[in-house]
Amino acid sequence: MSPGEKLDPLPDTFILQPPVFHPVVPYVATIFGGLRAGKMVVLQGAVPLNARRFQVDFQCGCSLHPRPDIAIHFNPRFHTTKPHVICNTLRGGRWQAEARWPHLALRKGASFLILFLFGNEEMKVSVNGQHFLHYRYQLPLSRVDTLGIYGGILVTAVGFLNISPFVEGGSEYPVGHPFLLKSPSLEVPCSRALPQGLWPGQVIIVRGLVLPEPKDFTLSLLDDAAHVPVTLRASFADRTLAWVSRWGRKKLILAPFLFYPQRFFEVLLLCQEGELKLALSGQGVGATSLGQQALERLRELRISGSVQLYCVHY
Repeated sequence: MSPGEKLDPLPDTFILQPPVFHPVVPYVATIFGGLRAGKMVVLQGAVPLNARRFQVDFQCGCSLHPRPDIAIHFNPRFHTTKPHVICNTLRGGRWQAEARWPHLALRKGASFLILFLFGNEEMKVSVNGQHFLHYRYQLPLSRVDTLGIYGGILVTAVGFLNISPFVEGGSEYPVGHPFLLKSPSLEVPCSRALPQGLWPGQVIIVRGLVLPEPKDFTLSLLDDAAHVPVTLRASFADRTLAWVSRWGRKKLILAPFLFYPQRFFEVLLLCQEGELKLALSGQGVGATSLGQQALERLRELRISGSVQLYCVHY
């Protein structure tokens, strides 16, 4: 890529926001592209022992005066005899009828992973992998462009993701906790063992950030004979994405090139009967056939190239 060369514009649905690690609370951030059905926000952290309450607000703006509308107000309260969660909507400076959920799934002194999943008509919330509540929108989701986190909470990571295109209907929680976030401490090249090979239903998730002057990115799968049946390769010189066979045969993937300098990316590989389905930044872009026996013989995942890795999960 030559200096000054203009990049093709990315469709809004492909733009993923880099995760934020250890933000200071109160924390207010713009949500890139706003909220829409099919997005997820992940919150990882812990509840302090002296916490009374905290709130996560999905706001329509970030002004202080006048106070912006709040489409979704998620408010766990620990200071009452029966801890609970309140959800509400602030419209025109007035709170609407609140919804209350008892049996709070969060505990003082305990860590948590909260997933906010946004559908067409309602938001679903899971806590530590278990569904907790759903809340119907009272304001259009399209108006939300700001995330606000306030109160007694320690946040280790905030992630902004898209629903996996492999989930039927796109309205269910991801399978196998693929949204788990980690600090950006993975070395590149990166190698991970696949002791049992790959079986139908397994998903490999790779998340990271493309470096400022990238050359290439490769994700290779090695079998028990140290052969490389298939490699996913992104070339920044000609901005192409391709499957490469063990014999070096290249099959171009006809999809927008989504690996851009200093952009966050997500690669998902779903194993199905005899094939691997590929999704980039929440968009399905095709598959490659290997045969089920070849998938079961895979023993190693290798990642290299001009990227910083946040997460490798399978």
